[in-house]
Amino acid sequence: MSEDPEDLAFGEDGRARCRWGARPPEYLAYHDGEWGRPVHGERALFERLTLEAFQSGLSWLTILRKREAFRRAFADFDPEIVAGFTEADRGRLLADATIVRNRAKVDAAIANAAAVLRMRESAAGGLDALVWSFAPEPGPAPAALAQIPAATAESRALARELKRHGVVFVGPRTAYATMQACGLVNDHLADCWAR
Repeated sequence: MSEDPEDLAFGEDGRARCRWGARPPEYLAYHDGEWGRPVHGERALFERLTLEAFQSGLSWLTILRKREAFRRAFADFDPEIVAGFTEADRGRLLADATIVRNRAKVDAAIANAAAVLRMRESAAGGLDALVWSFAPEPGPAPAALAQIPAATAESRALARELKRHGVVFVGPRTAYATMQACGLVNDHLADCWAR
């Protein structure tokens, strides 16, 4: 049983969920269908890493509501295309009100696409292999939201390794959020139906 019943919320379907994932509808869909589920593939991981970086300092709900616009703006997160973005593309992105217009984050996404391409040829074996090499052994399910860390030894190590490969705008917290988003860790509460 959850240590703090306030950490759970019940949806219209009667299912217990992590409180943050019960509403609004964008959170509900993300919580139930994506968060904590294994994600593989270069483009999918590049998308999650990019969106987590754009989220820094903002609400995740803002990013979820702009996700389709991000996909259009960043060529469906094809790193080959994004790595080739020009100054004109930067200008287009910074003028696009449908995404988050932050120069440092836009520049990071472009630089990170180039880093992803370089990873293909590195000993890391590509973004997928690199990211998943930091998946910890599954631990006990958290009983309360307060038990979920903001960063871990694995996320600190992942952030360092990503930086070593040229990825920017990623620290231990962003790395951990990416690990949660991509299912390297399952931080659904013990009594959450999605666990």
